[in-house]
Amino acid sequence: MRILLDATAVPADRGGVGRYVDALLPALAAQGVDLVVVCQPRDAAGTSRLVPDAEVVAAPDSTARRPARLLWEQTGLPRLAAAVRADLLHSPHYTMPVRAGLPVVVTLHDATFFSHPELHSRVKRRFFRTATRRAVSRAAALVVPSEATAREVRRFAGGEPGRFHVAYHGVDTSLFGPAAPADQERVRRSLGLDDRPYVAFLGTLEPRKNVPALVRGWVAAVADRGDAAPALVLAGGRGWDDRVDEAVAAVPPGLTVLRPGYLPLEDLAPYLSGAQVVAYPSLGEGFGLPVLEAMACGAAVLTTRELSLPEVGGAAVAYCGTDEGEIAVALRDLLDDDARRAALAEAARARAAGFTWDAAATAHVQAYDAALAASTSAGR
Repeated sequence: MRILLDATAVPADRGGVGRYVDALLPALAAQGVDLVVVCQPRDAAGTSRLVPDAEVVAAPDSTARRPARLLWEQTGLPRLAAAVRADLLHSPHYTMPVRAGLPVVVTLHDATFFSHPELHSRVKRRFFRTATRRAVSRAAALVVPSEATAREVRRFAGGEPGRFHVAYHGVDTSLFGPAAPADQERVRRSLGLDDRPYVAFLGTLEPRKNVPALVRGWVAAVADRGDAAPALVLAGGRGWDDRVDEAVAAVPPGLTVLRPGYLPLEDLAPYLSGAQVVAYPSLGEGFGLPVLEAMACGAAVLTTRELSLPEVGGAAVAYCGTDEGEIAVALRDLLDDDARRAALAEAARARAAGFTWDAAATAHVQAYDAALAASTSAGR
């Protein structure tokens, strides 16, 4: 089975789809999958290091621009698939060629473009709805990161249940685990926190992350604590939620909000490990990788029960509602209960250990096998 995986949609900043592809590739290779990976020219050397036995093809330079990449996907990608004699194409980020010339497996990461349209721009909403419907209509098999995503896609875009393959993300334990105190101190100093406790958020500041409500809930939870009030650190890309600026501007004097932007990958585990609470009050996720990574680091996590998040957190995290009042109550309770935070941290590490990229790769291989079988059957 020779698989062509199209990694040209991976962004340079290695956000969600980048982390998914970068972790999946070596796990697939470890299972003996014959891989051809096409990627942006800037990623060719790094991809070759990730999967040294795979054939790595650099896409045209023009694919760095999204319109040109989408055009090349429809024309150049099918030609490449034929040239490398691929048996199957894996498109890992919603879109696929309309006429691929071979079976296609598409990964659909979430369905919030349908279920929570107000959280996305009109352009993104229209684009990803169209791409999702096309994939459901044309792909030989579909990979989704949670049962919740499978349900939501079927609810809005249809599709037979048997064509959906749930592949939970894994956690890279070489990067995410309880960090040494010295590393926690180093990251704390780099953030300007010194010995001050903090509540951590990690993710792009986009509307569905519900960060303005987190800011206001944190203020309500800690405003009466004086010098003992933990800071709030909002780490991750600036995103496009303009309401975050407004919420931060309204924080009373004496409370500290830090916005360090992207943190280096080597700083993420110390950052998550060192937090009193990792708060992720999302309005909806296809999976929720930051929650899993925080759990692997032994953090006490506060999140919501929206969409996939209970599938990830189980009984090993604390839950709250999505409005600022519910966030405030749950956050205050956690900050005041050292024993509960310690118990959650222990349970979180144990649960996170069950999410592996090897298991994710196995689920993908099952999707590949099903797609090839379905295409063979249809050909007959």
